[in-house]
Amino acid sequence: MTNANDCPYTLTVHAQQVIAAREIEVEWIVRVLTQPQRTEPDREDSELRHALARIAEKGNRVLRVVYNETTIPWRIITVYFDRTQKNKL
Repeated sequence: MTNANDCPYTLTVHAQQVIAAREIEVEWIVRVLTQPQRTEPDREDSELRHALARIAEKGNRVLRVVYNETTIPWRIITVYFDRTQKNKL
């Protein structure tokens, strides 16, 4: 199991707000970033990347983490459960 120290990151204010509002565990975010099932570039911003993985604790819903991989540490922009990926991942 990984811990937050294995994956240095910062959160935008928006990311902090949505994590709290959507009751998303930081451990899940770290898991998606360190062990993504799929990654893809952002369609509009070349500095952003999307990491996706199923979260067993949430009924295998797909968590999407959008982050800036060009910064050190990575800057997490937003996080959400992506309903469009339900049967695709």
